[in-house]
Amino acid sequence: MKRIVLFLATNLAIVLVLSLSLRLLGVESYLTGTGLNMPSLLIFAAVMGFGGAFISLAISKWMAKKTTGAQVITEPRNETERWLLHTVQRQAQAAGIGMPEVAIYDSPDVNAFATGASRNKALVAVSTGLLNSMSRSEAEAVLAHEVSHVANGDMVTLTLIQGVVNTFVIVLARVIGNFVDKAILKNEEGHGPAFWITTIVAELVLGILASVIVMWFSRQREFRADSGGARLTSRQDMAAALRRLQRVHNEPLPDGMAALGISGAKTTGWRRLFMTHPPLDERIAALEGGR
Repeated sequence: MKRIVLFLATNLAIVLVLSLSLRLLGVESYLTGTGLNMPSLLIFAAVMGFGGAFISLAISKWMAKKTTGAQVITEPRNETERWLLHTVQRQAQAAGIGMPEVAIYDSPDVNAFATGASRNKALVAVSTGLLNSMSRSEAEAVLAHEVSHVANGDMVTLTLIQGVVNTFVIVLARVIGNFVDKAILKNEEGHGPAFWITTIVAELVLGILASVIVMWFSRQREFRADSGGARLTSRQDMAAALRRLQRVHNEPLPDGMAALGISGAKTTGWRRLFMTHPPLDERIAALEGGR
């Protein structure tokens, strides 16, 4: 319940900040008596589309810590924490990035994630379940996978793609709503209920279709991170870590963080289009095939 309240409150705050930004920019309403003010609509869509994505990125580390309860290691208290810090530091140096914050969160699930607004100010976190279930070589490969996400700039790239599709959806949904209202229903008195209903329906449908594009990129970046993890450790260790994940049942990370973990929810059929991660057997096959 706490996670849901935090998620809703954060999104409400983002909408309020963006609405205030539009007022400060002096953006007039994109609706006119006869149609749409396209320059205003494009500015509105860009601010809402990119603004929401980048604000989410900016607060991603804070959100990740709050939703998982991850505790950043400042002074290692035991040998495991010292090993974690040393391993991430060595891998970060090899990958050419700044030292990320390293955290542990209490969960029986075997998982890890990386997030952050830049390559030099990232967060890498692992679950207690991963530390208890994996060998050191397997855990090191998982850490290398997450460090590779940071080195590849995956969080920023995914944010840019999300911003583009958000902007596209907002503009096209309102163009479709205006077409139905004016061209089909011949409404000549402002914008009637048909405009708003059509816009909402179009935004939902287009949002679903756009998410297919975002999820496709998310799956491709997992292959690249696996390859990067193999370079920082070895293909054998990276494949062994993925095989270990095949043998455990994991619950997905909280909403908004699903794409950040080492593995995602298992699914079949058309729902594969909306998977954040490729199936583990495909990732293992790609590693063994030299991809």
